[in-house]
Amino acid sequence: MKNKRVLIIDDEPGIRQIVQISLKAIAGWEVLLAASGLEGITMAIAELPDAILLDLMMPEMDGIATFEQMQTNPVLQSIPTILLTAKAQTTEQCQFTELPITGVISKPFKAPDLVKQMRSLLNW
Repeated sequence: MKNKRVLIIDDEPGIRQIVQISLKAIAGWEVLLAASGLEGITMAIAELPDAILLDLMMPEMDGIATFEQMQTNPVLQSIPTILLTAKAQTTEQCQFTELPITGVISKPFKAPDLVKQMRSLLNW
């Protein structure tokens, strides 16, 4: 069985690094990294990952705008997407429920919890 591939789209290098190390070390997943929404969309089209972990707060194009743009591409529509957000306020979470996302994971997180949450959201 081939390894799962997860694309992380986050503008913070520290977060990308922590997530990459966690997913590789704990779950053995392959990790692709993108530093912006635009870069993430380009990489998703090129690499077709098994799942996408998308940061909500990013300059230029935020997570919602990135996700909405990905939804316009039939190839990307079927890739499960999990939002990564430091802002887990109830008002924002209502906004998420209207989107066809797989789930929301709040920052900060502990590495084992991140993998556990992703496994449960993705049924891996």
